This record gives sequence, structure tokens and C-alpha cells, in this order.
Amino acid sequence: MLDEALVAGKLAERGLVPDARQRAAIAALVALFVTPRGGRDSRYQGVYCHGLPGRGKSLVVDTVFDLVEGRKRRLHFHEFLREMNQRLVNEPRGDDRLGSVSKQWLDGIELLCFDEFHVHDIADAFLMGRFLDTAIKLGTRIMLTSNYAPDSLLSDPEFHERFVPTIEQIKQHFCVIHFDGARDYRFGGEAHPSPRFFSPLDAATGNALRDVFLRHESSGALEATKVSAAGRPLIARAVGAAMLWADFETLCVESRSHLDYLDLAERWHGFIVDNVHTGWLTRSHTLQRLVWLVDILYDRKRALFIASDQPIHAALRGLEGAHDLSRTLSRLAEMESRAYRNTLDDALAQPMPSRSES
Repeated sequence: MLDEALVAGKLAERGLVPDARQRAAIAALVALFVTPRGGRDSRYQGVYCHGLPGRGKSLVVDTVFDLVEGRKRRLHFHEFLREMNQRLVNEPRGDDRLGSVSKQWLDGIELLCFDEFHVHDIADAFLMGRFLDTAIKLGTRIMLTSNYAPDSLLSDPEFHERFVPTIEQIKQHFCVIHFDGARDYRFGGEAHPSPRFFSPLDAATGNALRDVFLRHESSGALEATKVSAAGRPLIARAVGAAMLWADFETLCVESRSHLDYLDLAERWHGFIVDNVHTGWLTRSHTLQRLVWLVDILYDRKRALFIASDQPIHAALRGLEGAHDLSRTLSRLAEMESRAYRNTLDDALAQPMPSRSES
């Protein structure tokens, strides 16, 4: 049976002893399932965990999500937007297309978990507002993590007032918990035994990247290869079964969207991002694309290797012009640590099948 002690025990296995706010979140999350939905004592339909990056929000929520039985769905916010927009394209015109698509999407889902919930765009705000309204009326239990307090969603003063009714719904139907711990758990971990990030852009770095690629690819083209990213061409430096090696200019300087990165992350376990000239990061669109790329690769637990003209952390600190850059720095710190479990390392650890098995 799900209870707070069980959740705390699972977190302890992963090296986290919950602080006061994390314990409050655990209690609220457990209450979603031990209290009969719609009963007299059921005050909230969801839990909204927000705070600075690396404070344990996703770890706590994911731990509870894994323990809960039933029909459930967890996904990153970018992935949700892609699915909803794909459905809207195919939905017949009507008075409430968003409501109709939301009901279809939610059909059969008892528990929904959104990781890194955010609203920066007015079009996303309209979509999210109607979706949450539908989910609340259907009685779907919802768990959210976010770097933003509800009142800070869609902060653009030109559009913020239009989202206030949805913010008020969140505050009414969700238990809102601020993860305000001082420590970012992603920093200070033991470095991965194989380096992840390289600088400067010299012959030694080039040799190191080649070794990384060949370590994970028994076969693969060490030559320029055209691949597709959400239907658009992308020229890679090398392509294998598990790894994609491409220049930063191709991945983030050229016009790309989060849809491109979602497509790539579904097909490869490891990514080498080469030739990062950090001066490009002062361009807001380029910086935002890097944020999207890191978000999506982190959520899918993909391995990331970066080669830049100066250390990537130093280059990113203090920059402005992109949403959620502090989260990118936090995630990059974890992605180069031993603690970061990724699908590329997991695949490498699996024993190779014998000829009789293949």
C-alpha cells in the first residue's frame, strides 16, 4: 500500500533524505491516492511542485508515480504539446476542438504527470487552459513539476492577464508546494569515469570524440550523413545505431524546433554536439534551442557529449536571452556525473548476444 514511509524508503535508496518541503510534497502526493476521489476529505485533485532546478521535485514526483498502480501517463511538456497539436490538425472543425481533443487525449488516463510544466507562449496558454479545465472536470489526478510558481506562468505582461483564470484553477484544485531548499542536488556529484564535455576545439578533443563514437558503435559511418529531424534534413558528422555526431551549428544555430529534438531523441541513445563556438550562445534563439535540446535529452535519459571552444558551464553562466537557462546548467551538471543513468551506458552494459542468440 502506498504511504509516506514507502516513498521515503525508495528515495533513501537513491541517496535522498527528504527535507521539510519534500516531506510535505510526499504527503500531498500520497493523499491523492489514499483519499477516495470525490469524497468529503478530498480537497485537491493534483499537486503542483515548483522551485529552483535540482531541488528534488522530479525525483519525488517520479518516485510516487512509479509506485502508483493504475492507468497512468508521464511525459515532458514538449512531448505533450507535440501530441496535442498533431491531434488538433486531424480534428474536424467544431465549436470546441480543444475540448474534444483534450477528452480524447485523456481517455483512460487516471493519473497524469507533467515534468517541467511551463507556459511562455500565448498559443500554448490557450491550449493548456482548456486542457486543464477538461482534466479537472473529468477527475483526472495530476502531478506537476515546474520551475515557476503558478502566478509566474506566462509572465509576459502583454498576455499574462489572459492566463489568470487558469492560474486560479491551479491554485484552487492543486496543492501548491514550493521546493525552497538551498542545495541543488545535481551539483557536486562524482564525475563520470569517461569525460562528457571537452574543450578546447583541438586535435586532442577531436580524437577523444572519435574514441567516444567508436566505443559505442561496432559499425557506423565516420562520414557526413544526411538524416531527418521531424521531416527536415540534418547533416551529421557520423551516424551509428546508438549515436549521432553533429555540429552545434547544424543542431542549434540553424532554425530548429523542439520537434526536431524530440524526433532525434527517439532514435538515438547518445549525442555528440561538436564545434560549439560559445560566441553563438549570445544569440537568444540559438541559446533557446540548446535549452530545448538539453531538456529533451535529459528527460529521455540520453547521453550527451559536448565539444566547445571553452568549458560549456563557464560559457553559459551569466547569459540571458532564453527561458529556463538555470535548469540547463543544473541538468548539464548531472549529465556529466556518474549518478546520471542514461540509455547509452545501459545499452553498453548489456552483454552482447552470442551467434546462436542473434
